[in-house]
Amino acid sequence: MESQDAPDGPAEDRGFICASFNQDTTSLSVGTKAGYQLFSVTAVDKLDCIHEGVEGPDVYIVERLFSSSLVVVVSLSMPRRMNVQRLVVCLEESIYIHNIKDMKLLKTLLNTPINLSGLCALSVNHGNSYLAYPGSATIGEITIYDANNLSTVTLIQAHDSPLAALTFNASGTKLASASEKGTVIRVFSIPEGQRLFEFRRGMKRYVSISSLSFSADAQFLCASSNTETVHIFKLEQHSPSQDEESPTWSAYVGKMFTAASTYLPTQVSDMMHQDRAFATVRLNMFGLKNICALATIQKLPRLLVASSDGYLYIYNVDPQDGGECVLENPEDVSPQPASQSYAATVALPSTPPSSTTLMGRPFPNHQPFQGSP
Repeated sequence: MESQDAPDGPAEDRGFICASFNQDTTSLSVGTKAGYQLFSVTAVDKLDCIHEGVEGPDVYIVERLFSSSLVVVVSLSMPRRMNVQRLVVCLEESIYIHNIKDMKLLKTLLNTPINLSGLCALSVNHGNSYLAYPGSATIGEITIYDANNLSTVTLIQAHDSPLAALTFNASGTKLASASEKGTVIRVFSIPEGQRLFEFRRGMKRYVSISSLSFSADAQFLCASSNTETVHIFKLEQHSPSQDEESPTWSAYVGKMFTAASTYLPTQVSDMMHQDRAFATVRLNMFGLKNICALATIQKLPRLLVASSDGYLYIYNVDPQDGGECVLENPEDVSPQPASQSYAATVALPSTPPSSTTLMGRPFPNHQPFQGSP
């Protein structure tokens, strides 16, 4: 997440600026005007602050390498990504690739398309270091670059409008993308660049997709935006043989639509083949940027949403039936004053409040985000 102009308010002097999950979603990194903090998210009943850094103020980007002690901190708006082999610095019109062991500069990609947001994604698999970044400033073209062998792999024509979000799965074999319109999310095979899945987030309005994230097994993909809804999509191929064996009315209608789509315009045909969300979350806010991630916490699948209101929301996900996800901790745990201790912050009432308002868990000892991350 990136910082934006902050509104006036109590968080003006010591608000959050950015947040990010590490590669295996076991910790949350938060950048503030005073430094940065690392939180453990291995339990749903509390949020432990495991490290606090005050090396420099106004931390705009902070990212932790898995559960190691290696943390990248950026005090200017200069997006960086890293895995166990490479550190990538993405500027507006250039990209720098470093060896993470000795920080030696290995490659400089100059004159890349204008990338004001510093959008890029780096696979975290030990066997590859694929880098994805915009190949055009006017359309949704993706350049796939091999950061190990320092060579371009392929170009993917992903969307008609410029890119807004990119993410790899854990093995680096799939890449998800969204454009500035935010209505369609596509998944491609890597390194081939073939389209595998296409999901429709919505049709009524364009939105700003703020994050995409695969589950560890790449069976699910979550997407958050500046709307009140977080979508979870299920990556499953529909077997034609199943439709042939099923003599139901729905199967018959499905065959008719499939046959008819070959005679329709491309845009209409594509829409008929787009899958909808498998599960959703309704946030009690609108217009705030956030990041989302799928994780297994205490042996159960969870959706994590870190929002620019200063809260971490943890939801239970039903991997079989999907539907509306349930907030794990509905208690009202609004931010405590800065003088409160962490222990006081996580001390929850023994019984749920009478109000039906669902609240998340605040980051300890701080006011809400100073603005959108």
